Amino acid sequence: MSVEVPRTLAQFNWIDFTGKYEIGLAALRKRIRTLDSQRLADLRQIEQALETHKEDTGAIEALPQIVIAALNGFARAGGAELALACDIRLAAAHATMAYPEAGWGSFPGAGAPYRLASIVGRGRALELICTSRVIDASEMERLGLVQGVYPADRLGETTRDLAERIAAAGPLATRGAKRIMGARLDPGLTAARELSDALRYAIEWSDDVDEGIAAQRDGRVPRFTGR
Repeated sequence: MSVEVPRTLAQFNWIDFTGKYEIGLAALRKRIRTLDSQRLADLRQIEQALETHKEDTGAIEALPQIVIAALNGFARAGGAELALACDIRLAAAHATMAYPEAGWGSFPGAGAPYRLASIVGRGRALELICTSRVIDASEMERLGLVQGVYPADRLGETTRDLAERIAAAGPLATRGAKRIMGARLDPGLTAARELSDALRYAIEWSDDVDEGIAAQRDGRVPRFTGR
C-alpha cells in the first residue's frame, strides 16, 4: 500500500492509491473476543480508529483546494471511502473498488452511504454497498465514480497534467466553484452523517459483526441473525 497525501500546488492536492488500500473491520479485528472486558477494550479501540478515519475523510472533503485521487490498485472498504471524499478520481485500467462491509455484518462508516449515493444514485449505491460487489475501472467510469481510465504507466503523468491545468486557473474561481457545489449538497447531509454515526456505533456491538468477522477468519459463509 502506498498513499501519498498531499502533493500540493496552489489549488490542488493529489492522493495516490497504489496497491491494495484497505481500512476496515477485518483489518482491525484480528480475533473475536471471548471475555466481555477484552471485547469492550477492543471495540473502544475500533471505535477510535473509525472516528479518526471518518475525521480524515471529512478533512479531505473540506479542503478548499481541488483534491484528485489516483486509483492505481484495489481500493476497498475505508480506502474506497477515502477516494469518495476526493473531488476528482482517475483510475488505472487495472484498478478495482469494493465496499465489503455488508459481508462482515456492518456497513461503511466513513461516509460511503451518503457520498456514494450522491455520485452514482441511490439505487446503484445500495446495490454496491449491500452486495459488496467488486467493480473494475471501466464500470467505475461508466457510473461516474472516476472521470477517466488510463494505462497504469500513464496514470501519474495524466493526474499531474490535470492538476497543473487546475493550478493554472484562478484560485478564487476553483475554490469558489467547489464551495458552491458543496453548499448545494449540504442540506440533508448533516442528518445523514448523524444517522450514520449512530447506526454504525450500534452495529459495532452486534452479534452480526462478530459473526461476519469470524466467518471471514474461518473461510465460511456467515450466518447472520439480525442481532
